[in-house]
Formats: sequence, structure tokens, C-alpha cells
Amino acid sequence: MRYRLTFVIGVAVGYVLGTRAGRERYEQLKKTARDISQNPAVRNTAESAAQQGRVFAGKAYHTVSEKVGDRVPETVAQRVRSLRERSAHNGGAEDDWGTSNT
Repeated sequence: MRYRLTFVIGVAVGYVLGTRAGRERYEQLKKTARDISQNPAVRNTAESAAQQGRVFAGKAYHTVSEKVGDRVPETVAQRVRSLRERSAHNGGAEDDWGTSNT
């Protein structure tokens, strides 16, 4: 019961403080977040981080596949081969979710 009371008091305090800040503060925070996300330096950094992530994921994939080798069940191996073939036919332009791999 004490935890519920603490939670309800926390929600009430958050609500009161949030309503005091009001819509103006919300809009200000929203605008600041939009400005930051549209900043070219931030976008370039995010894209280079994504590219590095893809490189590291590729290296990890090859390392794991070399170490695991024939220990993978045949059904999994077939699925991986079919994904590789599909990727080769598509030129690697899109993944399964329709996003680019660039």
C-alpha cells in the first residue's frame, strides 16, 4: 500500500509540475529537439555511427560464422543462404524492412 501511495503522489507531483510548465515549454523542447536532429553535423555523425555499426556487425558476423562453422543446424544454414541469395539479387539495396543499407 505504501508503494501505491508513493506512486500516486509521484504522478500527482509530476502532473502539477508538468502543467505549470505548460504548452509553451513543450513546444520549446520540441523545437529544440527538431533543430538538433536537423543539424548537419548531428546528421553526419549519426550516419557515420550507423556506417561503423554496419562494418562492425559484418566483421562480427564473419568471425562468428568462422568459429561456429558446421555446428549450425541445417535449417538455419539454409535460411542464411537464402537471405544471402536474395540480397545478392537485390544488389544489397534494401534489407527486409525496406530501409537502405547505405
